[in-house]
Amino acid sequence: MRLRALLDTDALGLRLLGGEDELDRTVRGVMTTDLRDPSRYLSGGELVLTGLAWRRDAADSEPFVRILVQAGVAALAAGEAELGAVPEDLAVACARHRLPLFAVHESVAFATITEHVVRQVSGERAGDLAAVVDRHRRMMTSGPAGGGPDVVLDLLGSDLDLRAWVLSPTGRLIAGPRTAGPGLSPEACAKLAAEHLAAVRTARRGPHRVIMGQTTYSLFPIGSGGRAPQAARTSQAAQTPRDVRESVLSDWLLAVEADAGDWADERLDLLQGVTQLIAVERDRRVAARTVRRRLAQEVLELVQTGAAPAEIAARLRVAAPVLLPGLGAAPHWQVVVARVEWDEGGLEAGPLAQSLLEEILVDPLATGPEPSDRIAVAHTGDEAIALVPLPAVSSEHDGSETGLLADALLATVREPLSSGLDGDGRLTLGVSAAVHSAEGLRGALEEARHARRVAAARPGRVCAAGHQELASHVLLLPFVPDDVRKAFTARLLDPLRDYDRRHRAELIPTLEAFLDCDGSWTRCASRLHLHVNTLRYRVGRIEQLTSRDLSRLEDKLDFFLALRMS
Repeated sequence: MRLRALLDTDALGLRLLGGEDELDRTVRGVMTTDLRDPSRYLSGGELVLTGLAWRRDAADSEPFVRILVQAGVAALAAGEAELGAVPEDLAVACARHRLPLFAVHESVAFATITEHVVRQVSGERAGDLAAVVDRHRRMMTSGPAGGGPDVVLDLLGSDLDLRAWVLSPTGRLIAGPRTAGPGLSPEACAKLAAEHLAAVRTARRGPHRVIMGQTTYSLFPIGSGGRAPQAARTSQAAQTPRDVRESVLSDWLLAVEADAGDWADERLDLLQGVTQLIAVERDRRVAARTVRRRLAQEVLELVQTGAAPAEIAARLRVAAPVLLPGLGAAPHWQVVVARVEWDEGGLEAGPLAQSLLEEILVDPLATGPEPSDRIAVAHTGDEAIALVPLPAVSSEHDGSETGLLADALLATVREPLSSGLDGDGRLTLGVSAAVHSAEGLRGALEEARHARRVAAARPGRVCAAGHQELASHVLLLPFVPDDVRKAFTARLLDPLRDYDRRHRAELIPTLEAFLDCDGSWTRCASRLHLHVNTLRYRVGRIEQLTSRDLSRLEDKLDFFLALRMS
């Protein structure tokens, strides 16, 4: 806005004392100060408001005005509430340095002027940014990407003073402001993603606001797949539950460091345009995965149809340069299987599991700042299957030590994904050991599927299991029908639980410790801080209540399995 516009607004109560020839200056902001040297807080173009508390005598006016002029401020407005009329020495100093000077009537609060200037400047800057965003959108939709999300975030920062980040649904940082300032930690990214997904699943009105520490963030969804994202102020209840389940775990989000709760419709519309612009880049990145998906689908079909190892190996030789460019040696491979299940049917879960697995496995072993897709994921039915290349290892190792670990894959994504699945969905994931040839892929696929079934037997919305767990009795438990497991554990453990509840006897903890100590009376008594005779009494009570003999291997095994299944 121009200085001249301030004089045309009667409600501001401004009176021009000098600088008529400078009224076409542009005002880019406003600042209130009574510091003798406010230069550190000035960036140029401000209307400076002051109550003159810095002035002790006439000699103070000249250095104060000189500091303002050197900082490039647009004008000075002095209040009359403290000293009455504006001192003549201040008017002389402003005239000498060609700095426009206004007097503010004592009946007008500085807050009124500040609010007016901020509203006008923000509106004009938002209009300028909207034009830039529209021009950038046309450039991106008609040709190669115009710099990606980083360019759009730079526009938000330079034109609206808004710091913003683009996050994936798992909390992965996709883009952020390139200006100086504190960034978002991985924990903060995961927290924002979790809050966003929880808000989407409960159909809360957007934009969703999250307070972390002393900072408020506003979260905007970024749509994909050719559909426009929701308007920021439109209730998500308008979407059907099926639409929410299809998009909640695949769409990106824009986290803005501001409270959008009282934003005008124009600014909300502008942010919606920004999300649509970023969505173009997201769709391009998804499209770039087409080749890798096709490779994975071809390999999967060969493995499942029992093709000859030589044929599978030939296809892997084609895939290796695409997934691991620059490596001369043939890589090792791991298979990861994922499945998304909803309490209510009617939704094809395979594509969603494929998208989620691609997100979880984005550059899992990279050390650089920029993630790069190195995996190929196919889907069949409700199941997604990833073919993950690993650098070839020496013959002294089997490759498993350098591969992916199930728990590590979910370490940073469990919180946001649990929020997105909360209420009616589950994600289970299984990881195979590394194999070094085409002959091993079929076994790796079955191994990953078995591991996923083990994970499915565990409680929780997001669970994973690795090949290491398939070498123990745990492998058997997921395949026992639920009613059989419940009846078995109830028959053995319910009498002990009832006795503990009535007498506070701690028979269940005693049984667990006794089995864990391999039936050693001395070690178990020491662990429980009991006399051996007391331990013998408790074990005798367990045997009496269950009609079992803890000196027999068969009965020990039954108790062990019952405790693991309970």
